[in-house]
Order: sequence, then structure tokens, then C-alpha cells
Amino acid sequence: MSLILDPSIFIAYPIRRYKLKNYLQNLPSIDKLLQSVSLSSQIDKLGHKSVKDEARCQIDSLRESLLQKEDSALTWMSTPGFFEEFCQQIAKAVEAQFSSTLIPVFNLTGTVVHTNLGRSCLPAEAVDSMVAAATHATNLEYDLLSGKRGDRDSHLERAICEMTGAEAATVVNNNAAAVLLVLNTLALNKEVIISRGELVEIGGAFRIPDVMESAHCTLREIGTTNRTHLKDYAAAINSDTGLIDEGAYQQLRDQGLYQFRFGI
Repeated sequence: MSLILDPSIFIAYPIRRYKLKNYLQNLPSIDKLLQSVSLSSQIDKLGHKSVKDEARCQIDSLRESLLQKEDSALTWMSTPGFFEEFCQQIAKAVEAQFSSTLIPVFNLTGTVVHTNLGRSCLPAEAVDSMVAAATHATNLEYDLLSGKRGDRDSHLERAICEMTGAEAATVVNNNAAAVLLVLNTLALNKEVIISRGELVEIGGAFRIPDVMESAHCTLREIGTTNRTHLKDYAAAINSDTGLIDEGAYQQLRDQGLYQFRFGI
């Protein structure tokens, strides 16, 4: 029996290695990319540094693909339109970084007012008012009658007080901030009575005990995680009591886990 060897197997690896070296050497330089007409509009709009950083990331990614000997990368670099396509890829990537990640979706959850989907939609009148306020200078903190600095709460406080019967009002952008302000104002260095069933985490990050601690209040736990009775509150109230917290009542009641509602 005779053995015939194909001489090509002895030179295949060196040739492939040689070609890979050529491909790596032919990767476009950052300076050449930044001087490309295809990226000029992105540089003007988004800045030189942003485009430069993305170009470097794309070069690194392509280099890694070559080192992994991915045929798609080798084939792509061999095409006549590679440089222009590569510039377009950089342009799309850097545009995506600065584009809004908020997009319209269909709410098919069965929950009409869904926190994770933006809650209630605003009426057209509110949106028009927001656009007007955001696109013009306004008297946000300027009293037109006195000609002096004003208070931004004055635009809403009267209406809120009339609707709620409150003596004064302010506006914050989330419930955790509202809880913190109320506790710090009305129960500073005092006890706040709260059912163990309401020691929840809200918004994916804010825990009621942590919010209370930040407001310099003393947490007074009562009841159990699924039942809290009037007698539990009555037994806990003392001269150091500042507030009774019932923050998670609605959520717990909807789940059938809460016995009653009580507050001061």
C-alpha cells in the first residue's frame, strides 16, 4: 500500500495565517473613518468624541471576529463596498445610542393604569400646555404682579387645595419622594406605626423601612403580614407617635390581604 500526501496541507495553515495578518493590517484606521463623508453628519450632530468612541468599538469587534476566523468577517472585508458599509454601521450604532429608548406599545395586560407602561395617558390639553411651557420662557418662579421672584408651587397649590381640602400642597414626581417629605415634616424623630404587611418595596428599589430611616423616623411594626386589626393600632399609639402609615393599603386590599383601613 502506498501513501500519497497532498502537499497543500503543509502550506494551508501558513497561507491562512498570512491572509489573516493582511486582513488585520487592512482594518481601517480611526482617522480615516472620522474623515469619511459618511460620518460627517454624525460628527456635526453628536460630536467628534461620540463617533470616535463608537468607531473604536466597531473596529475592536471586527478585529475579534477576524481573530476568531469568522468567515462572514473575512468575506465582508473582501467586498468592494466594505469601507462604506462599515461607516454606515458606525453611523447607525452611534445614532442608536442617542435615540430615545421610549417607544409606543400596546397595553394588553388587562391593567388599564399600568405603572410599568407609563400609567395614565395625559389629555391633549395637558400635553399642549407642556409643549408651550417647554418651548417658551415662562413665569415659573417669577411673580408678574410684584416683579420679584416667585414660587413654582403657586401655579398648582391653590387648585390642589381646593380639590383635596388640604391647607397647603406641593408636587413631587414619585410616591417615594412624597412619603419621605411627609415623614420628615410631620414625624421627625417620632414613631411611625405601620403594619408588617406594608413593609414593601416600591418602584423596584425603594423599601418603606429605608425611606422611613432616611426621614429620621422610628419604625413601629404592628400586626402580621396578612392581617392587621384596629386593636393593633390602638395598642401601639403613644405620646411618641407621629403618624400612622397606610401606604400599601390599596395594593393589599385588592389582593384580599387587608382587614380594614385606619389612619390619622
